[in-house]
Amino acid sequence: MTVTDAFRSLRASSLGSSMLLDDLLERWRSALVSCLPRELRRLLERREQSLIVAPQGATARVVLTRGDESATLGELDPQAPGSLQAVLAGAKGASRKTIVQLAADQILKREVAFPSQVRDNLTQVLTYEMDRLSPFRSDQVYFGFRVLDDSAPRDKLQLELVLCLRAQVQDWLRRLRELGAPVDQLTWEGAWPKANLLPPDERPRRGSGPFSMGKLFAALVLLLAAAALLSPIWQMQRMRDTREAQISELKARADQVNQTRTALEQARRGSAAVLQRKLEQPRMIDLLLELTERLPDNTWVQNMDFRDGEIQIRGESTQATSLINLLDEAPGITDVAFRSPVVQIRGSDRERFQISLKYKRPGEG
Repeated sequence: MTVTDAFRSLRASSLGSSMLLDDLLERWRSALVSCLPRELRRLLERREQSLIVAPQGATARVVLTRGDESATLGELDPQAPGSLQAVLAGAKGASRKTIVQLAADQILKREVAFPSQVRDNLTQVLTYEMDRLSPFRSDQVYFGFRVLDDSAPRDKLQLELVLCLRAQVQDWLRRLRELGAPVDQLTWEGAWPKANLLPPDERPRRGSGPFSMGKLFAALVLLLAAAALLSPIWQMQRMRDTREAQISELKARADQVNQTRTALEQARRGSAAVLQRKLEQPRMIDLLLELTERLPDNTWVQNMDFRDGEIQIRGESTQATSLINLLDEAPGITDVAFRSPVVQIRGSDRERFQISLKYKRPGEG
């Protein structure tokens, strides 16, 4: 049974009845236990024993159920001394529940209809109307009912009424109560789940042990309530941790992007500086063309060096001393001077010279 089916069944069975708190808690317990893991559910079921007493004339067949397991304990003869004690000795258990199960031919069933206005007082209405609905008075029978599927008009309640004669079971109820096994449930073969013909005031009070199902159920309810309250907090914590991890990852990526951007900017600036310096340097081809046009035909340039913005020219000429004036007149050439004294070449009319100068292309500042 799913949780939805369990609660739907609870709603349908509670319509129009003044169900006691114990019955309501029992149904809620069954619905919640069905949601537990299988091993835990079986552990809880095994703690609860049911002693089923099925009257068969003067004797009764006794079956002990524990979870999904069942075992026949024997026959009961309430008139035989010690018979009941001997059978009950094999069914000891703190959570034992005693059930009297009647045969199908020992009960009376019928369907009845009532106005929907009496849904909150159906037990009292059935008690008052019992002599009209059956051949017996209400003090002669045990009865129970359930609301059938809502196929009737909305202003009608369709019920299934089940009853049995008190005389059939009173001796069994009394004897079991005297021997320490009071009856919790009076049912019949083929009954609907949790059907009980015993009135609430004749059912024994259970659940006084420290590990009773009632207390275990209450603890389970508290645990589920705590889980329901803490679950949003836990989910928000997980979401916050996830967001913090994502933010940290994004920050790391942003740092990498900034570092890459800084490196690219430095490389760009370095490239721009190189280009700027290259643009600022004089073009040697222009200087060579200027020297070719300015220097006389009897002058030979043997070596030309460019270092730190200064140009040095070495060569030979028959007019070495006049080269200073010639070069000073050239556009873009400045600071013309001899780097060393002019030396006469032995056996010739040529002089060896070394001149330094600075050169900028014409038009530059």
